[in-house]
Amino acid sequence: MSTKQIIKRLYEDYIKLYILKILLAAFFSILVAVSTSATAWLLDPAIEKIFLNKDKTLIIIIPIAIIIAFSTKGIALYQAKILMIHISEEVKKMLQIDMLKSFINADTQIIESKHTGKYISNLSFDVDQITRMLAEAFLSIFKDGLTLIGLLFVMFFQNWKLSLIAIIMIPLATVIARKLGKRMGKVATEAQEKSGHLNRYFVDLFKNHKIIKIFQRENFENKRSEDYVNALKDKSIKIRSVYLRSTPIMEVLTGFMIALLIFYSGKLIINEELNINNFFSFLAAMMLAYQPVKSLTKVNIAISQGLSAAKRIIPIIDIKNEISKNENSKEISLSEGTINFENVNFAYYSNPDKEVLKNISVKFSGGKMTALVGQSGSGKSTLLNMIPRIYHPLDGKINIDNQDLSEINLYSLRKQISIVDQNTTLFDDTVFNNIKYAKPDATKEEVLEAAKLSMSIDFINNLENGFETKIGENGVKLSGGEKQRLSIARAFLKQSKIILLDEATSSLDSDTEEKIQKAIEELIHNKTTIVIAHRLSTILNSDRIYVMEKGKVLDYGKHDELLIKSNAYKNFYEKQIQK
Repeated sequence: MSTKQIIKRLYEDYIKLYILKILLAAFFSILVAVSTSATAWLLDPAIEKIFLNKDKTLIIIIPIAIIIAFSTKGIALYQAKILMIHISEEVKKMLQIDMLKSFINADTQIIESKHTGKYISNLSFDVDQITRMLAEAFLSIFKDGLTLIGLLFVMFFQNWKLSLIAIIMIPLATVIARKLGKRMGKVATEAQEKSGHLNRYFVDLFKNHKIIKIFQRENFENKRSEDYVNALKDKSIKIRSVYLRSTPIMEVLTGFMIALLIFYSGKLIINEELNINNFFSFLAAMMLAYQPVKSLTKVNIAISQGLSAAKRIIPIIDIKNEISKNENSKEISLSEGTINFENVNFAYYSNPDKEVLKNISVKFSGGKMTALVGQSGSGKSTLLNMIPRIYHPLDGKINIDNQDLSEINLYSLRKQISIVDQNTTLFDDTVFNNIKYAKPDATKEEVLEAAKLSMSIDFINNLENGFETKIGENGVKLSGGEKQRLSIARAFLKQSKIILLDEATSSLDSDTEEKIQKAIEELIHNKTTIVIAHRLSTILNSDRIYVMEKGKVLDYGKHDELLIKSNAYKNFYEKQIQK
């Protein structure tokens, strides 16, 4: 997106909502400008009337006027800043909510295409840049821009010749600001990338903490962490250095300008072309104008940072999903629950040239159990995830009871499906809420029943606070088997007609697995069930078994049939027997 498009988008979607508050902040900025200019102008009558003419009346009026001017400036400046802080934080909230909604609704492949740390950096670092642009840069445009105009008016009122010399600094400052702004945009982008790398490293560090200990890689990770932090430090220093570059330049320019003005105004006073009171009023206005000019040179830098961040954020908010929710389409109607794959092909975004599924045509009979077997990487889990449309086929069709899944309301489809994955995912919440996640309107009795059916009730009751025990990040306080049983409890609670089991008992000991198998038999009774299992003992009674290898279906049939006709299945089975 171009800069103009980004500005238009930010205005229409976010800033426009607070236009009245922005106008109010602009009004307070006008008061700041007027009161600052009045302070400079009041020096003219103060010097002339009080010090030169010794007017006893104005000796009280002018100081009171100065107090009023400074008080007005202080109150108005506070109100303007408070308003812009509220506006910027509201915009920050809206941006983060829109980004989170986009993440939540995005296709799984999109989320998997980028490291979590990058998204965290977008959500924090980039949004903060936009907040700063609104809170500081926009306010500076109002406040300092209007103040500069007011002070220039005072300067020209006192002496137009001196004013012409003074305003030479403004175009020079503009050129400096523009050059620094371009440089800042580039450096800010580089800093965001380094921030993303550091966040990505943090995520990996906490996730793989045990691995670091086991392989004794503490020294290596210490060195690597220093490298990431130093890289971000260098870019942060670069940003601040570029930001401060305007300071020495402006100081030098100001020094030359004041020296020139004093020289020229001295000649004017000597030639009686300028009064001393006019000079001091002009000098005060010029000195007060220095701060607005200095601030305005940094506005372009803050805006460049904010717009660079917006260019990274807006595409995230605008993520276009390949998998349509079909919210206005008809809901799925299940009778038998038979699932058909017809010539399905699939490849991941990350490697589009490598097909993970190749011309898959399979049938999962309704109300029966079908198994998928094969080596790791053969495409079993990918095929399973095509059914709830976690992934969408490149070619081919998937039907349930002759209803094309791509044309069915997605919510109604997923409502009919439960999945127990080999990678159990739990939230940092209570046991009760983790089970209830599958059915938000479930009663306490239903949750308890699901826990009993999944053989979870005993270990839950032994936890410190039972069902109200917080289990930590991804269930870190539970064993692998306990986590998997909670995942199975969710499937019991949801009571779906289609059950997908991807290594559902892979983390269980033999005794628990035997109990769970009985529970699963109850769970899948008269339901369309698809099972992935490396242990063939768990799927020997399947109505049909598909043997997969490198994204293709090699053979299918019952266990006894495959032992006779499928060498791949026979070898797989014999290896397990030997083990």
